[in-house]
Formats: sequence, structure tokens, C-alpha cells
Amino acid sequence: MPEPYAPDLNLALIGNGAIAALVDPQGRINWCCWPRLDGDPIFHALLGGARDDGYCSVALDGQVSAVQRYLPNTPMLETILRDGDGGEVRVIDFCPRFRQYGRMFCPPMLVRRMEPVCGTPRIKLKLRPGFDYGAQHPQPSAGSNHLRYAGSEFAVRATTNLPLSYIVHEQSFVLLLPGTIVLSPDEPLNTAPDALFSHFHGETLAYWHNWVTDLNVPFDWQEAVIRAAITLKLCTYEDTGGVVAALTTSIPEAPGSGRNWDYRFCWLRDSFFTIAALNRLSATRTMEHYLRFVLNAVRWSEFNEIPPLFPIAPGRSTEEMIVPHLPGFCGDGPVRIGNAAVGQRQNDAYGAIILSLAQLFLDRRLAVQGDVALYRSLCALGKVAERVAFEPDAGIWEFRGRARVHSFSATMCWVALSRLALIAHSVGCDEEARDWAARAAKLRSEIMARIVTREGWISAVLDAEVLDASVLILPEIGFIAPDAPEFLATLDVVEARLMRGGFVLRYEDPDDFGLPETAFLLCSFWYVGALALAGRREQALVMFERILAHRNHVGLLSEDLAPGGAGKPARLWGNFPQTYSHVGLILCAMRLSRSWEEGLWRAS
Repeated sequence: MPEPYAPDLNLALIGNGAIAALVDPQGRINWCCWPRLDGDPIFHALLGGARDDGYCSVALDGQVSAVQRYLPNTPMLETILRDGDGGEVRVIDFCPRFRQYGRMFCPPMLVRRMEPVCGTPRIKLKLRPGFDYGAQHPQPSAGSNHLRYAGSEFAVRATTNLPLSYIVHEQSFVLLLPGTIVLSPDEPLNTAPDALFSHFHGETLAYWHNWVTDLNVPFDWQEAVIRAAITLKLCTYEDTGGVVAALTTSIPEAPGSGRNWDYRFCWLRDSFFTIAALNRLSATRTMEHYLRFVLNAVRWSEFNEIPPLFPIAPGRSTEEMIVPHLPGFCGDGPVRIGNAAVGQRQNDAYGAIILSLAQLFLDRRLAVQGDVALYRSLCALGKVAERVAFEPDAGIWEFRGRARVHSFSATMCWVALSRLALIAHSVGCDEEARDWAARAAKLRSEIMARIVTREGWISAVLDAEVLDASVLILPEIGFIAPDAPEFLATLDVVEARLMRGGFVLRYEDPDDFGLPETAFLLCSFWYVGALALAGRREQALVMFERILAHRNHVGLLSEDLAPGGAGKPARLWGNFPQTYSHVGLILCAMRLSRSWEEGLWRAS
């Protein structure tokens, strides 16, 4: 029997805004959804199965090492494979993205290039896509220069100038000249694979270099910030502007926890923070596309209460179900598709929407500006936010077995009212602006009276004493001053009770699945940001560097971290790459970095 494939999260991401793929350090593509970010994973080895399905690999006979890196300032990946006889092959993986005919060209297409560097290396290619979440693994049908793999709903085509017989029979052959495989929809290519590689490679390289050049990066930690920004960009679906929370499903938050969720949806809360981070880097086009997504997703005249998440485009069901054909990451199932959180009440959604769309009224860089009609639509949301501020919900952590009046949700309802005051003023409705401001002040006063505990720290639940890292975000949204006594006391309690191995847990009490076991990386970033805002810069710097040290080999982060200890190494867990984690990295770097004036002009 084939040996089970046991992956980890040392994975590199390639993509183009239509599809994305994850590649392990040996150059094995073991995750890629098709034909869009939330589609059927034609490469699904990341979630188990035997070693003989759901991946695309290239290996050398007698291979002894592999080294992997990104081409600088791009999501284009280079893997160098070496054998024991001096043979060396360079593998380049990317998905084409560039402007063509006045619009963005980013098809569902994956380009894999193999180039002999030295010696006479023998390579073996295995191309084994699957369909219907591992239920189907069809044999290829061969054309003159391509292999066709057909599922029940779509087919993919691998066009190549390499010998098909060796690929079909998985026999090794000497790579004397460069070869290219182009995985694409089932349509003939009108260009030879090598010529297509040369054109697409050059154009894609230029696109990403230009995109990065336009970023407003901090002086310190530039490479980490650029990699995080590119990652967030690749989690954005170009066609609609929707942003997935992560590109995978069902990677457990902790081993054996059962906390396996499908993150290939657009959460309004998560996406706002993603767009805010990119906006601070001056990636305004991504923000514009997301605002378009919100305007299309939320139909103002039809809602009673708004769901917390949406598909990134029409045609995808949110119904949660378990996939029977995939055993799970390292055999740790279940594998779920869809997400039942769509049916939860999460009252922070109203603040997230208004906070996002406030950009249309307040950011003069945007081509489309908010008007009175849009403001009137948002007023309806504000009234709902005011009504539900003190009603129980599932909260930011989407508890499935209980509902409470959560501090984060209540304060985001306050955000809805306070930002409506700004919006009303921007469209000349000054009397209404004063009314919204007064209502926001009244709401804040009642929230504050109910979230401060007897010991003086901020509880995550009104009228209770519940410690939860979500309250660390309150200064960031302007609800409380970072040096307020209540917030400083909260920082101390978080350090004393939520810190594990130098990282921050989400909360300390059991939830639907028991006690938390891993640190939630965003909470650790929130703690860093809160420390910096409170004037504890040196403590913030130490923790920020600690988090950066736990990125994987190409600088990416998942959702959770098992800090290690007692002889066990730290290990990333949770869906990957997690947008929230990269948002936290960017915002903390922007806050902690020296200015360019300090770093460059005053360097002497």
C-alpha cells in the first residue's frame, strides 16, 4: 500500500486572483481549487488520501535536496532540486496575471517550468488531479501535445512540450532542454508552451514589480510586509472583489480538536480588516473592488439581519457538509465544505459594513464617491445596529453552542453609529450627524457601564467577567483610549492569563469543543498593537519579532500556532494562509517601524 502523505504548513502560495495553489518545499503542488478560489480542489493531497492522488509533483532520480524561494516581490516560486550526481533542475511555478487590452488578464491557469541547470538530471513527473473533493481520479486522455482530465462538471487540460508517454506512465527521463506544462481549462492553447511561458513569465513579473513599487511600505520589516501584502492580494477574487478568510478548508485549529472549518468565504468582519491593511499600504484598487463586492452582496431592501459571510461569487452554496472521500490534514478530519456560521447572528456585521463603506465618503482618492442615497441606505443598517447592540449573538469567535451579549459585537454596533455621524457630515446632513453622534455617545456610555469588571479590566461579555482577547481591538476602532486605566488593566490580565509560550490564546474558558489548545496568531498581533498604542513599545517589539520568527520557510502564516515546549517544536495549525494573520503583521509593522526619515535621513 502507498505510504500516506503527511503534509505540514511549510507551503508556498502562488496565484493570480482567480485560482491559487500551495506548493510544498519539494515542489509538490498539493492544493489548488478550480476554476476559482472556492472551487473543487483538483489538487487535494493536503487533506489526505493515498500518496497516489490529488497532486502534481516533479522529482529527480536520486534527489538529495531541494531549496525554495520566491522571486523577489512576486508570488512566483522557484524550487531548485539537486541529485547526488551533480544534476540540478530549476522549477518555476506561477499563475499569470497582468494587464492586457485594458483589463486584468488572470485566467484559471497554472504554469510549471522545468529547466536543467547542470549535469544530466533525470526527472519524474506525476500529474494526478482529482474531482468532486477526492471522489473521482480519472485517467487522462492524450492528445497530440496535451493530457485531458475530465470530471463530472468540468475538465482540465495539461499542455506541454515534454514527452507525454513518460508523464502518463510516470517514468523518469533525462531533462536536456527546458520544458513547460500549462494547466488550463479544456481549450486548445494557440501558443507553444515555451513561447507562452516566456511571454506570461515576463508580463507577470513586471506586473508584480509594479504593484509592489506602488506600495507605501514601512522602513522596517519591508520584506515581511511585502510578502504579507502579496498574500492578501492573492486571497482576493478578482472578478467580484470578495476576499476569502483563507484559501483552504478543514486544516484543524489544533490536532484532534474537530475545529475544522471551510474558510473559503468572505466574512464582512475579516475582509474589512484585510482591506484596511492594504489601504494603509496604498493598495487602493483592491479596496475599491471589495467595496463593490459589499454593495453587490448586501441588498439593502431585502435584509432583516445580515449574515456574517457570503460566497465570493454567485454559484457556491454555504450549506455545511462533511466530505466522505478525504480523511483530512494528517488524517485529522472531518473535512467540511460550506460553513454553518452563515446562519448565525453576529451583530458586529453592521459596523463592519458601515466602517468599510465610509471610505467611499471620506477617501478622496477613490473614483466613485458615496452620495446621499447610499447614506440613506446605510442609515437603515445603523438603526438595526442600534436595536441589536445589546442582544445575544455568536460573537466574533462564532460559538456554536451558546449566545451572549459580546463586547466586541456591541462596540461594533457603536462603530456603526459613530461612523454614520462622519458620513452624514460628509454629505451635508449636519443635523443628522449630530443626532448619530449623540446616539453613539449614549450607546458607548451604556456599553462601558456593563463591560468593566469589579477588578477594573474589560470583559468580553456584558454584565459578566469573561476574559477574551477580542477586547484588545477596542482602541484600534476608537472606542477607548489605549492609555485608559481600564484598558491598561486589561493588558495586564491578558498577559497573566491568556499568554501561552509567548503567544496569546483567544480565550481561557471551554467552548463547544473544549479548552483552546493553540494560540490564535491574530490575537498575538492585537496584543502587540495594543502594547504599542499604550506606550509599551519595547515589549511590543520583542513579541512582534517572536511572531515573525514563526513564519514558515517563505514567510507565510496560518491561523493558529502550537507554541511548542518540553522538547516539541512550535508548529503552525489552522487554515492557510490566513488573511487575519497577515493583516496583523502589516498593521503591527506599520505601527512599530521607524519612519523613513528616522531610518534613512537620520541614519548617521
